[in-house]
Amino acid sequence: MRVQVAQRAAGEPLATRLLVTGGAGFIGVNLIAELRRAADYDITVVDNESTGRFERIAESGITVIRGDIRDAEVLRQALEGVEAVVHLAADTRVMDSIADPARNFDVNVTGSFHLLRLARDAGVTCFVNASTGGAILGDAPSPVHEEMPARPLSPYGASKLAVEGYCSAFAGAYGMRSASLRFSNVYGPGSFHKGSVVAHYLKLLLNGDELVVFGDGSQVRDFLFVGDLVRGIRAAMETGVTGVFQLGSGRPTSVNELIEAIGRTVSGDAEVRVRYAPFRPGEVHTTWCDISKARRTFGFEPATSLEDGLRTTWTWFRDVWSRTQSD
Repeated sequence: MRVQVAQRAAGEPLATRLLVTGGAGFIGVNLIAELRRAADYDITVVDNESTGRFERIAESGITVIRGDIRDAEVLRQALEGVEAVVHLAADTRVMDSIADPARNFDVNVTGSFHLLRLARDAGVTCFVNASTGGAILGDAPSPVHEEMPARPLSPYGASKLAVEGYCSAFAGAYGMRSASLRFSNVYGPGSFHKGSVVAHYLKLLLNGDELVVFGDGSQVRDFLFVGDLVRGIRAAMETGVTGVFQLGSGRPTSVNELIEAIGRTVSGDAEVRVRYAPFRPGEVHTTWCDISKARRTFGFEPATSLEDGLRTTWTWFRDVWSRTQSD
């Protein structure tokens, strides 16, 4: 008999068989660490190691399967006996999706559809999908929220919207509790390989390079520390919610404000030089989110300030950089 994922009482372990796709990547590594601290989970990870590495989660009790989410046999093996899925695997870069929309569709839409279909066949009761807010909603008035109409400006945004639609359909048609969590701009330890703005800027500073801003720096984002994000993912999974939820800090930060905060963080370690370049097509100018629905529904409450999060992230980046230089 399958055990349904349910909300657990404080301090009560919930032994659940869980699949995490893309679990060797930045968010996956942090999520697995959070799950290991929180309860006795039996975790399987599927990852093609295109950006992640299994060595980051090399610990006893975790089953790792190297493979692609577009491979049905890999998914059938990974889903055997699984009760809940956290789906993080995706082709996530906006500019890459513009250059090659067919590949982005194949990975994000085709791969996710096959995962949902096979998860249904395997009897999975809970499916948590990693989605995105800004790329789906486009240049919508901020703070953005779940009731706004979708107007994607890139193939990446369109692909994530399609997956949200399938998650909703599988919840309605088959009773699978499916939550799509719209992540804002996530940063933190473990993101050295990422191309997101915080990770990109910190790597440039370690190299002694200037920071390039596409536009005038007035563009606004919502920066969420990865520790707060993974606690939100766990809460959504354990409460078995269904629907779309914004996960962010709930605070607007311009790129210029981010650079000022980074400058304070790295003071004494690196010199911050900035060069401005033309805006890039397909990118949203302003997006930050209203997190009241997630707060109300499953208690999501980000607690890490931008200053504290950047400090923790810079310390981790600097340590990794030091080790690579000494090898």
